[in-house]
Amino acid sequence: MATEPPAETTEEPGSGCTDDLAYDVFARDCPSREALKHVTDRWGSLTLGALLDGTFRFNELRRRVEGVSEKMLAQTLHALERDGLVHREAQQTNPPRVDYALTPLGDQVARQLRTLIALVEDRMPQVLQARERYDARHAAR
Repeated sequence: MATEPPAETTEEPGSGCTDDLAYDVFARDCPSREALKHVTDRWGSLTLGALLDGTFRFNELRRRVEGVSEKMLAQTLHALERDGLVHREAQQTNPPRVDYALTPLGDQVARQLRTLIALVEDRMPQVLQARERYDARHAAR
């Protein structure tokens, strides 16, 4: 039985991505992995989901995303802005005003996240039941 040689691919230096699949989040060095991390970590997903409701000033957004520290929100917004998902607009007023809003790309990503959030919220009774069963099984050990 003859086997075909593996298809030749050229990797971009340091990217971890091949020409066959421009970006592969499963490749260790692919930049899509870092972007996915920014979108799916706790504060990134909650921030994007909140920004679907409109433009927010920093402290408004911090109140909307309960539990996030000032430092974590600033880091999250910086990462999402760098990835092109959030637009930051500083207005030269006294006091200074900074508004945050989704970019068109951020809007697309946030809408997908909102669908996932709705699914998780709708299925919480099953999740809680599964947790109870798991805890009961593992408490007996």
